[in-house]
Amino acid sequence: MLKIAITGNIASGKSQVEKILSKQFKVFDTDKIAHKKLNNLKEFYGYDVFTNGIIDREKLGKLVFNNPVLKTKLENIIHPLIKEEILKIFAENKDENIIFISVPLLFETDFYKLFDKILFISADENLRLERLQKRNNLSKEDALLRINAQISQEEKIKKSDYVIENNTTIDNLEKEVLIFIRKLHSLIHLK
Repeated sequence: MLKIAITGNIASGKSQVEKILSKQFKVFDTDKIAHKKLNNLKEFYGYDVFTNGIIDREKLGKLVFNNPVLKTKLENIIHPLIKEEILKIFAENKDENIIFISVPLLFETDFYKLFDKILFISADENLRLERLQKRNNLSKEDALLRINAQISQEEKIKKSDYVIENNTTIDNLEKEVLIFIRKLHSLIHLK
């Protein structure tokens, strides 16, 4: 099995790439895994981050992105659970030729060591800022806090095997992903 991580900084277009790839491959998303795991929390260090018994990601985001100590505490809770789920996905899908798992914080954690190849989705910072503000209804300051909490794109690109730029249209992104898939198929046939 070829284990490929999909990553990219916030609002780069990872979800769109996942949708395109999922037409041909099994694709998993650790963000969805994290949200399920967060809903199992009974409390978060005494802070009210729940609405109707479900984790309120907006409340949690405002809390942890403004408090590095709480951000680290949250990561110490959730990252081991996500790693466990990634390993479970690999075990349950061991007969697949290729498996993709989207991991937004791939390089901020040690998760990159679990994968054979890394696909990085890149987008200009101003475009990501605009997308993030619209998508999450954030102020510029709150969006920048999230963007700046991640390692720079440039540093991550150096550590990635493949890079797809997502600075234009969804149609163009789909073309880029299809080019990547062709490269991938030729790689597999070489083995």
